[in-house]
Amino acid sequence: MRLVAAAATLVAAAAVLPLVYLLVRAGGASADAWDTLLDDRTALLVWRTALLVAVVTAGAVLLGVGLAWLVERTDVPGRRVLAVAAALPLVVPSYVTALALLAAFGPGGLVSAGDWVFGLPGAALALVLATYPYVYLLCAAGLRRMDPALEEAARTLGRTRAAVFRQVTLPVLRPSIAGGAVLVALYALSDFGVVSLMRYDALTRAVFTQYRSLFDRTPAALLGLVLVALTVVVLVLEARSRGRGRVRRSAAGADRPAQRVALGRWRWPAAVAGWGAVAVALLVPVGVLLGWSLRDAAEHPSFGDLAGWTGSSLLGSGLAAVVAMAAALPVAVLATRRPGRVSAVLERATYASNALPGIVIALSLVFFATRVAEPVYQTLALLVFAYVVRFLPQALAGAHGALVRVDPELERAARGLGASPARVLARVTAPLMAPGLLAGATLVFLSTMKELPVTLLLRPIGFDTLATEVWTATGVSAYGTAAYPALALIAISIPVVWTLQVRPRGDARTDLQE
Repeated sequence: MRLVAAAATLVAAAAVLPLVYLLVRAGGASADAWDTLLDDRTALLVWRTALLVAVVTAGAVLLGVGLAWLVERTDVPGRRVLAVAAALPLVVPSYVTALALLAAFGPGGLVSAGDWVFGLPGAALALVLATYPYVYLLCAAGLRRMDPALEEAARTLGRTRAAVFRQVTLPVLRPSIAGGAVLVALYALSDFGVVSLMRYDALTRAVFTQYRSLFDRTPAALLGLVLVALTVVVLVLEARSRGRGRVRRSAAGADRPAQRVALGRWRWPAAVAGWGAVAVALLVPVGVLLGWSLRDAAEHPSFGDLAGWTGSSLLGSGLAAVVAMAAALPVAVLATRRPGRVSAVLERATYASNALPGIVIALSLVFFATRVAEPVYQTLALLVFAYVVRFLPQALAGAHGALVRVDPELERAARGLGASPARVLARVTAPLMAPGLLAGATLVFLSTMKELPVTLLLRPIGFDTLATEVWTATGVSAYGTAAYPALALIAISIPVVWTLQVRPRGDARTDLQE
């Protein structure tokens, strides 16, 4: 266990490295650099960022909760297919959704209606469509686990359907809604691609501009700390809301499907609303990309280029998934087999950098590599390290969820038969944890495939991925060229999301959600 503790300590130290170095860098900033935090432009950036986060979170919660209730509690037509389709927008990167909205509703688009799509409306709409599945999936799971006797008791007391939903269902769902809302808020806070495409001045865009345009990058680091402060505010608000509601069962026999609400004449309008939202989030991006690829067929990249970008994406994502799972394993073992204050601190530390926006992690590692570890700057090793730091909690969630289900008596029995700790881990524990480990690894793989700012700032020269090629092509308005890597990205991601989110209860999805 000493080796496990040492490995967990090393992992936690690596996870907090970007935050620590960012603080060190900020501590050495000049007075002029600190003044950038006090000018009116910074205050305006904070306000615009907070406004975007609030609008996106509210929109995603409304859409996610509404869809979850439709598919889990009503007789809306096609609800089984809708339950699957509503989760699939997770495969579409948010910047691809933004591109599709620009193509559909922007100037010169299919349904051109002025330039309203730029700025807050377009950025908020793209982010809502890209992030609502986080709320939907958690709330759908919460509704499935909710004791139906609670709603039935309220109905027998004379409450209307609306009153039951407001007074019974929503309070029970509060943890699920809060969990999904914090994921959405952190995503909106750290987004870079959408705000850049929609020309909305948020903090992430300002950090990237400062980093690219100035020789002295300290102001970019200070603006990154502002993002960190906003992230802390989001996490504190989430922590305060946690625990105010729980899914309760009145008795062991109450674990049964809830009675569905008959929508009557509202069945088809509800179906149109639900399917309409999913179509805009999923079919519009895919349809626009297919249209671009057919319209600008002459601009298509060569098969060799596309294969190379795909290979780079698979290589970086695969390495990140493997390394993240290896790093998460000792932390999960220590937290579950030796619970205590030290193990809790180490486990929390691994979550520290996940709360940082990707552009902040990338920026801090650029500073660190150029000043302290120059040989690793712009290498695949540093890029994979950044991916692991960014998405380690996703791997840890899978490992932790799987390990708590492994009976420690099995491990003790194996040790009693003379097996070494390493042999017990390899022959007993790891096979039983395999589904959870696989779930965590595939989630890291999916997130890394879509990741943009870390890849843009830290990739080795010539290491072009599908995500960076989408970004590069759209930067010069070569939308036909951008369509091919974007479609490849979606095609690769679909089976991953299907495995994670659509498999039956009791599988890897449950490991992650718990």
